[in-house]
Amino acid sequence: MKFSNGYWLTKEGYEVHYPRSVRDVQEVEDGLILYAPCKDIRHRGDTLNIALLTIKLSSPMENVIRVQTWHHRGVKPKTPNFEIKRDKAPFTVEENENEIYFTSGSLKVKITKDDFGMVYYNGNQKLTHTENKGLAWITGPNKDTFMRAQLNLNVGEYVYGLGERFTPFVKNGQTVDIWNRDGGTSSEQAYKNIPFYVTNKGYGVFVNHPEGVSFEVASEAVSKTQFSVEGEMLDYYLINGPTPKEIIRNYTELTGKPALPPAWSFGLWLSTSFTTNYNEETVTHFVDEMANRGIPLSVFHFDCFWMEEFEWSNFEWDKKVFPDPEGMLRRLKEKGLKICVWINPYIAQKSPLFDEAMEKGYLIQRTNGDVWQWDFWQSGMGIVDFTNPDACEWYASKLKRLIDMGVDTFKTDFGERIPTRDVVFADGSDPKRMRNYYTFKYNEIVFNLLKQEKGEKEAIVFARSATAGGQQFPVHWGGDCEGTYESMAESLRGGLSLMMSGFGYWSHDIGGFETLATPDLFKRWVAFGLLSSHSRFHGSNTYRVPWGYDEESVDVTRHFTKLKNKLMPYLFNAANDNHETGIPVMRPMVMEFPNDLTSHVLDTQYMLGESILVAPIFNEEGISSYYLPQGKWTHLLTGEVVEGGEWRNETYDYMSLPLFVRENTILALGENDIRPDYDYVNNVTFALYELQEGKEVKTTVRDIDGNIEAAVSVVKNNNTITFTTNMKEAKPYSILLNGYNSITSVSAGEWEKEEDGIRIRLSEPVQKVVIGL
Repeated sequence: MKFSNGYWLTKEGYEVHYPRSVRDVQEVEDGLILYAPCKDIRHRGDTLNIALLTIKLSSPMENVIRVQTWHHRGVKPKTPNFEIKRDKAPFTVEENENEIYFTSGSLKVKITKDDFGMVYYNGNQKLTHTENKGLAWITGPNKDTFMRAQLNLNVGEYVYGLGERFTPFVKNGQTVDIWNRDGGTSSEQAYKNIPFYVTNKGYGVFVNHPEGVSFEVASEAVSKTQFSVEGEMLDYYLINGPTPKEIIRNYTELTGKPALPPAWSFGLWLSTSFTTNYNEETVTHFVDEMANRGIPLSVFHFDCFWMEEFEWSNFEWDKKVFPDPEGMLRRLKEKGLKICVWINPYIAQKSPLFDEAMEKGYLIQRTNGDVWQWDFWQSGMGIVDFTNPDACEWYASKLKRLIDMGVDTFKTDFGERIPTRDVVFADGSDPKRMRNYYTFKYNEIVFNLLKQEKGEKEAIVFARSATAGGQQFPVHWGGDCEGTYESMAESLRGGLSLMMSGFGYWSHDIGGFETLATPDLFKRWVAFGLLSSHSRFHGSNTYRVPWGYDEESVDVTRHFTKLKNKLMPYLFNAANDNHETGIPVMRPMVMEFPNDLTSHVLDTQYMLGESILVAPIFNEEGISSYYLPQGKWTHLLTGEVVEGGEWRNETYDYMSLPLFVRENTILALGENDIRPDYDYVNNVTFALYELQEGKEVKTTVRDIDGNIEAAVSVVKNNNTITFTTNMKEAKPYSILLNGYNSITSVSAGEWEKEEDGIRIRLSEPVQKVVIGL
């Protein structure tokens, strides 16, 4: 929200009260409290009739400083609140006549007493600062109040994150309202609003407010990031890095690490689409045709009309279309498929569940006791009140019946349009704070049910809406996009922003949800979609099967689906790393290359894990303009080695795109291209890419439960490569050397020349292989 009128003036009706000095300091057990009057104190009389801000500094974990500021502390606390996983870490306080230093790890904040200000440092390096007018309590024309903070932006400083935003990837110059909305991918609105941002100067900021937060990112004050909330209190965390990965690691330590999705979820998902007509015969035809055409399929998804019209959600199969749902699910699962069904948290008035939910008080109510209802989406629909524990149990029980039938996961759609006016929640939660937080409870309930019923390793949802902490319940997809190249690009921007907001996984509707993509666009989107962490065909009013476009689309789909399955040892290792560290599987270039200034603004390419660069193609001509950072890069499909540090312009057919492996990489490739969940260690190929002299390279291969089955290290010294592994079970493997033209000796195994390099084949496992070049 903007409070100023240009540089000099304040907007009419608003008054800004900011701390002028620090008059008192109190060190308490869990932090430091400052008392800062909003008036210059020249004599004792000036201490009367003025606002006094109370500022508390604390550290929930090393390298994180929490700043809480109150005007009036007597305001009754409101719920809900984000779940913060860490609460206390050691800190130090130093004070002299003019300054106070509060330090946690290498993060330090200096507070000046006489002319109030706050300066943040990583060691001795200045990160950002709040000027004397930056922290403020503000009164509005209708006696409403606001709290505001401003943090200075340095020259060349860029801001990223704030959720899945489809606007430009670099947020400078934008106004961002943290308020979940169902706005598609072509507007400034977002399904997943996260009050957390990262800058390329080595720090992140998490604003700990589930209600609406307004961010002015180099917009109202062009040299500052400003954030404000309604009320009498502001709470934010400044998170040190200094790298983007370390910032994300620390943020997810606070708000929760992502769960590890099951290995099968990384395969191809096929949907019935939204308003299409379908029954078991249609579904079986699609599944069988995928198999007949050699396209590996992992998950089949039933969208909305698995339930009867006007009754969403009733959680009952439409018997007119699916007279034998249990038998149908059994038959599909016999084909090796997992099953997903669409749900939402809304109960239409025609649903048999509506009266039950109304009578038991399971729906959000108006302040007069009526059920809150409207006709937008479903006629007369109410919304399940997830602040009521009995309603949560009731909702979960309806889903449990579906799990018992054979359903493996749920697409948790919607959750964004939650009313805030004239409503009351069962536990007294503040409606404005529930607007964004609702989706956390919704996805948590479904995710925890799946974990309880199917086991921790099998739990996954396919969610659209999210708030801070929602990364704990993967996977999320990008929502309603159009079948255009522009929408494909905006979808990618949204995904990259979400990855910079602490989320580990992301998917999107391949080919677009609205409108029917051209065959050209569909084939380009297939490559992008199957080189994302999760991959799904889904549309609005047409079936999204590749032969519906042209036969070449079948070939492209088969090619990239099999490629992704072969990459699963590498991808699943990255997923386990995400589960342990919070660092996402799909990564913006700035996250992987923070010291490369060109990478700071790139939003049409990304890293898949730490080693593979993907640059989707966004035009009918097949022309790609992409950037390779410094170093040697090897094209994954052709084996061509090129030097980085420059932009490249090339033309690609539909079977390829810029897909490069960075130097000094061990890429584990699986033997199975038919499914994503298999024994990754058995007959695994370790592909070595452009090893640097004397530098040890390591990787691991895990089983589908996430356990490390093989640890590998490689060192190149002079003309020798020493390859060492430690496998839990004795299984054969092979070594692929890309970029080497000859081998003079191998101490174990046999070697032969192949199109993609030189392969060492080991008929039995060997702990160490020494290769002479």
